[in-house]
Amino acid sequence: MGELGTNHLLGIKNISKDDIQLIFETADHFKEVINRPIKKVPSLRDVTIANLFFENSTRTRLSFELAEKRLSADVVNFSAASSSVKKGETLIDTVNNILAMKVDMVVMRHPNPGAGVFLSKHVNASIVNAGDGAHEHPTQALLDAYSIREKLGDVKGKNIVIVGDILHSRVALSNIFCLQKLGAKVKVCGPNTLMPKHIRSLGVEVEFDLKKALEWCDVANMLRVQNERMSTRYFPSTREYVAQYGLDKEKLNQLSKEIVIMHPGPINRGVEISSDVADSNHSIILHQVENGVAIRMAVLYLLASKMKHYKN
Repeated sequence: MGELGTNHLLGIKNISKDDIQLIFETADHFKEVINRPIKKVPSLRDVTIANLFFENSTRTRLSFELAEKRLSADVVNFSAASSSVKKGETLIDTVNNILAMKVDMVVMRHPNPGAGVFLSKHVNASIVNAGDGAHEHPTQALLDAYSIREKLGDVKGKNIVIVGDILHSRVALSNIFCLQKLGAKVKVCGPNTLMPKHIRSLGVEVEFDLKKALEWCDVANMLRVQNERMSTRYFPSTREYVAQYGLDKEKLNQLSKEIVIMHPGPINRGVEISSDVADSNHSIILHQVENGVAIRMAVLYLLASKMKHYKN
């Protein structure tokens, strides 16, 4: 088995295509493990991992915790919402306290872009970025691309459209980097007000007509509108957004071909995607959730292997 070219997973931008392929091959192995009657392996038995969540998260945190426990790691959970951070403690203080507990790896979600990079320069531990502001969310992009590979056989040459709130989405940015590295063609689709100014400089096309985007694509990745990141109104009303950019059975049935539907969750049912589409056999949303555990196991395992190699 190969070795990752990096000591941290801070973003898809900083890893190579070979790293992505290695993570996928390792995840294939772990997918077998999590489908066995006994789902645990002792791979990380002597590794301590701290989950630092400075921003609310349910699915990502649970997925990482499950991955860590399946690998037999020791886990320390830290939720900043109920911690000393509220009393004014800085990121460095928090981290130093956690490292004083002899932690080997840190999985961190933080509202500030670049928090993981900052951390990696100041602490002697492997850092996994579980989302930094509206910047990157690398493990989500990996599990999305892995799910496409599983469903369609390969990502190369496929047409993928990412629909919705591109402006506030770290999932969109990480997905664009990951899919392009694997040879897919990527378009983004959504209201003009929810498009980042420089999106075209990333080599993606912008399509404002959902019907055209769906006719073009093999896979549609539907993002939720991130109301919690919005300080102003970006479109007239939810009803108007649903009419233009919401995906329902009627719009799917008008297409001349079958497409694969994805969603990183949590779903606003009836807004970006209707329940009958989310629960249909076009959708691979539940496969994404299962694959998320295998991908996170692979990332943690490969980073820990690299760390052990350097410590020995």
